[in-house]
Amino acid sequence: MSEYDPRLVAPTCLYLASKAEESTVQAKLLVFYIKKIYTDDKYRYEIKDILEMEMKILEALNYYLVVYHPYRSLSQLLQDAGLNNISMTELTWGVVNDTYKMDLALVHPPHLIALACIYIASVLRDKDTTAWFEELRVDMNVVKNISMEILDFYENQRTIPDERFNSALNKLPHKS
Repeated sequence: MSEYDPRLVAPTCLYLASKAEESTVQAKLLVFYIKKIYTDDKYRYEIKDILEMEMKILEALNYYLVVYHPYRSLSQLLQDAGLNNISMTELTWGVVNDTYKMDLALVHPPHLIALACIYIASVLRDKDTTAWFEELRVDMNVVKNISMEILDFYENQRTIPDERFNSALNKLPHKS
C-alpha cells in the first residue's frame, strides 16, 4: 500500500473496517470529510476513488476480514476463573475497552489481551488468581508484558498537565 497516497488509503481502511465491524460509514461521508480537511485539489478524492482503493486493500488482505476480539475469551475465562461476578466483569470489560485506544489488538492474540485484563483486575480487586493462571499454562511473561503496556497507557493518560488539558478544551468551539 506504500505506493498509494496515504490520504486515500487511510480513509479507505476506515471505510473497510467499519464494514467489517458491521457499523458501516458511507463512502460519501468519508469523501465529504476528506474535502473538508484537505482544501488542496490535489488530495480531493471521490467516492469511486474510495471504492477502487477498497478493492486494492481487499486484495492485499486476501479478502480476509475476520477480526477476533478479546470479549468472547474474556467472558469464558472469567467464568473459568470463578470471577464472573458483576464487579469483576465490569472492571475487566472496561480495561478491554481501553485496550482499543492502543495497538494491542494488532500485536497480541485476543485471549492474551483478555488474560492481561483479568490479571490487572484481579490485582486491583485483591483476588488471588495465581493457581488459576498456573493451570492455564500460558507464558505469564507475555501476559505481564501486555499488562504493563496497559498500565503504562493509563499512567501516560494521567500525566497530561491540567494546564495543557484546559488549554486544549478552551480551543474547542463553544455551543451557544
